[in-house]
Amino acid sequence: MGSGSEEAAPLLLPVAAATATAEERCPGCVQERRKASRGGRIPYTELFFVAVTTLASSLPITCLFPFLYFMVRDLQVAQTEEDIGYYAGFLGASYMVGRSFAAIFWGVVADRIGRKPVIVFSILSVVIFNTLFGLSTKYWMALTTRFVLGALNGLLAPIKVNTAWGLGLVVGPALGGYLAQPVEKYPHVFSKESVFGRFPYLLPCLGVSLFAAIVLISCIWLPETIHKHKSPDKDIKRIKELPLQQAYWDSPRKKSLFQNRPWMSTMISYCFFGLHDTAYSEILSLWAVSDRKYGGLSFSSEDIGQVLAVAGASLLAYQLIIYHWVHKFLGPIISLRIASALSILILSTYPFMTYLSGAELSLALYSAAMMKSALAITISTGICLLQNNAVLQEHRGTANGVSTTAMSFFKAIAPVGAGVLFSWAQKRQDALFFPASAAWTQEPAAKQLAALASELTFKEEIRRD
Repeated sequence: MGSGSEEAAPLLLPVAAATATAEERCPGCVQERRKASRGGRIPYTELFFVAVTTLASSLPITCLFPFLYFMVRDLQVAQTEEDIGYYAGFLGASYMVGRSFAAIFWGVVADRIGRKPVIVFSILSVVIFNTLFGLSTKYWMALTTRFVLGALNGLLAPIKVNTAWGLGLVVGPALGGYLAQPVEKYPHVFSKESVFGRFPYLLPCLGVSLFAAIVLISCIWLPETIHKHKSPDKDIKRIKELPLQQAYWDSPRKKSLFQNRPWMSTMISYCFFGLHDTAYSEILSLWAVSDRKYGGLSFSSEDIGQVLAVAGASLLAYQLIIYHWVHKFLGPIISLRIASALSILILSTYPFMTYLSGAELSLALYSAAMMKSALAITISTGICLLQNNAVLQEHRGTANGVSTTAMSFFKAIAPVGAGVLFSWAQKRQDALFFPASAAWTQEPAAKQLAALASELTFKEEIRRD
């Protein structure tokens, strides 16, 4: 017995040393030790680098909406003005179609080789293909570059920072609204013979690409969180040591993703919210910039960019200051339900804004857009919190990849459906059935003034008689 123990001891030492070395070198373990050493303090430096990375990923999506209508018009693919919304829908959907094809792949890659390589490659794709999108002179080129940009962008698999997305909703529309068509807006600075005269939508895309290039350099300081060693007994032991209620919540997380009912329910909600939110963004921009004779507001790209930027700023302020208290008192589920119900009421006010003008229109539109943004971030943040709590940390990349694929599919349907529906409604302005019931009450201003003048003339003749 004694000799057996003496012979076994030397064999155990190298194994223990190898295990200790693996854990010491594991980037996930390093991050856990750093987290423990902070004593509960928030890692602001690391959060900053993660946030700017998320911002660089969101800008190509958000900067498009203010000038999408005008870009499709200038590409001369639409036969009539009413068809612009149809083609704009497909262009807006191309990014999400590409992302839906590749999101699961990027999630698996992030879980296997690490989050950081996926992030670096995704930011590099933004630098290249977002610039090519700004150089598009044909509709097919714009469609292709957006599709490839979505397919190569795998950032939603490793990271999700809704506050940075809120900042993207401020910066992106502002860039798109103020920098698109610079020759028309700033003729004293940009000439028609310059590159920005030939490519009127390059400047906002180039601004996004330059920011992404700076973020690409900052990726050096991004922390890696993946665990590079296997310890199958670690999670089982941790679950056994948890209180009964927490252990009940954690037990489904050990199962397959599609057997994890809490995660599946949040993913379905995530998909339908993505459908709704993308359709809203698409329709709002198209409706605001279309002519009043088609039931729109006749806004410029600068006007709608300003509306979206203000809405994004209110969203950012709400999430940084107010949402903490909403989450504390209501929790993610109740706040999500209340925000969904209130969104219906807010959306129902938009059709009546065509009756307004001047300060009244600005007040109504800005107020509705700000409230809708706050409600949207309440819903998306609640869903993300529920999703992350439903799976284990080492499975989150794959889980986010699967949910991103499903959500991207719904987000791809949304612009197409919204654009087709919008064009169909504009073509039926004089129809006797829906949407004419709304269309003929939203007559062009010239027709309304002519009808009013005719009525006043008729009354004046009666008074004279």
